[in-house]
Amino acid sequence: MIDLGYLVIASGGGGVPVILEKEGLKGVFAVVDKDLAGERMAEAIEANEFYIFTDIDKVKLNFHKPNEKSIDRMSLSEAREYLEEGHFLPGSMLTKVKACIRFLEGGSGKKAFISKLSKAKDVLYGKGGTEIYKD
Repeated sequence: MIDLGYLVIASGGGGVPVILEKEGLKGVFAVVDKDLAGERMAEAIEANEFYIFTDIDKVKLNFHKPNEKSIDRMSLSEAREYLEEGHFLPGSMLTKVKACIRFLEGGSGKKAFISKLSKAKDVLYGKGGTEIYKD
């Protein structure tokens, strides 16, 4: 599809994790994180940009605290620093930011974006969401 010029949107949530055993495939209890799976796909196709759409308009520091701050742009170094400081919560922004960091560290990635799905058009035109870029 990519070779034909289509924009591919893939690796959403759901599905049954499996392992290969001698008898064949067997379902296992596990979580396949869609953000990290999407990053692997973006890396495999040598994408330049990676987009994660969620239910939050921008990445935030001090989420749900009086000093909450939305981030418009941050460098890869800043993203790593904020991650180490514990700003991103499990089950929320943690795997999204990790996926963006991994994408930018992986090779062809130049920019990654996180935003609300309803803001996708704005993000594509550089008018919304959080951009994470290589230093």
